[in-house]
Amino acid sequence: MDDRIVEFIRGLRAAGVRISLAESIDALHAVETLGVGEKGIFRQSLRATLVKESDDFQAFDELFPLYFGSGGPPMQNAAEELSEDEQEMLQAALSALSGRLQQLMDWLTSGEGPSKEELEELAQRAGAQWAQNPQEGHWITRRMLRQMGFEHLEELIQQLMQRLQEMGMSQDAIEKLMGVVQANREALAEQVAQQIGLQIAQDRAQRSDRLDTSDLMHKPFAALSEEEMEVLRREVRRLVTQLRSRAALRRKRGKKGKFDAKGTIRANQRYGGVPFEMRLKKKKLKPSLVLLCDVSRSTEAVVEFMLHLTQQLDDQVSKMSSFAFYDRLIPMPQDVMVLLGDQQGDAAFDAIRRLLPYRPYGTDLGNSLEIFCEKHLSTVTGRTTLIVLGDARNNFNSPRIDLVKELQRRARRLIWLNPEMETQWGTGDSDMLDYVPCCDAAYSVRNLAQLSTAVDRLLTGH
Repeated sequence: MDDRIVEFIRGLRAAGVRISLAESIDALHAVETLGVGEKGIFRQSLRATLVKESDDFQAFDELFPLYFGSGGPPMQNAAEELSEDEQEMLQAALSALSGRLQQLMDWLTSGEGPSKEELEELAQRAGAQWAQNPQEGHWITRRMLRQMGFEHLEELIQQLMQRLQEMGMSQDAIEKLMGVVQANREALAEQVAQQIGLQIAQDRAQRSDRLDTSDLMHKPFAALSEEEMEVLRREVRRLVTQLRSRAALRRKRGKKGKFDAKGTIRANQRYGGVPFEMRLKKKKLKPSLVLLCDVSRSTEAVVEFMLHLTQQLDDQVSKMSSFAFYDRLIPMPQDVMVLLGDQQGDAAFDAIRRLLPYRPYGTDLGNSLEIFCEKHLSTVTGRTTLIVLGDARNNFNSPRIDLVKELQRRARRLIWLNPEMETQWGTGDSDMLDYVPCCDAAYSVRNLAQLSTAVDRLLTGH
């Protein structure tokens, strides 16, 4: 049981639930004390020790029956409702069926159903190993049921009833048999759904160290529907958990530091230069960030996800300041940041539009950089990572390369995140190729997978 609880915790973490090692140990101790005899108490003990936020209850409620369920409702044996002669008639009728249809009816009449190994094999054939989320799991479940013969089941049941009638089985016995078959049909379908759900959860837990586990994360922001945006907003919670864990692990490793030769020599002068005491150079791993975000309509989605990611990861940076620019630049309003934190992107950009009204071809990055250097230059120091998030399409206004060079000299690093493909940089009114030589790094962030990788690099200092 301890191993299954550990697997369950891995599944919760992969679903975006933050669970520390201490909380995992508390869960094991709670189960050891309260036992597993009462399923309700067992469930509450895990829920109380592992879930801290109300938003995580849904993930817990979805995963618990997959890891600790009975595999679906029990199936019934139809033979218990039939006499010996009627059982012989049923076996003779079933033997006349072919291949997989005979196997399906054997499962539905005997009440034994497929074994765990058979379910796993059927799931593999249906492509369960490629499913990434519950929505895809529903599709895999339907495909698996079709492969088992469920799409021909109604026709098969009618054929079986007709054959049994011809053999002389009473109508009462046939109705009892069909009642059991229908009940077993629903039970088997639920078993299949649980098997697929568990396999997806386990596969996701095994891939939890990767940031790009969902195919939707590779779809360009510009091509996302509103429904897909909602799915990705939920996916961000999982990403934040992973990014925070990775950053914490790097800080733990970074505390050891690297050998500091000069510091060691200075510290051991009193010993005649003999290195009795070692000195280590510890690196400050929490960056100070300043974000300049293009809030034109073409960049809304990437700005929303970037600000939400960095806001949720504010404990991983020493300081962060955010600015929005369009035809001019303003500090990002606090009410906008609150809306983005609550994943209300549309409301957040409505608030921005009231301060920076939209007009066709209105982006002016050069003017925005001038305002930033005049009013907010003090936010950039030698410890600052300056991030410009925008497509660098300046509507043929002055790009003010001189200001970008000055900011690059003043900052620790200047990083540019562009939501366009690199092949589009420099085309039309894009000044991106002029800005790239002034940057320490420039990344294309067309989708959430690329954006999350870029944020991970920002937290590493690479």
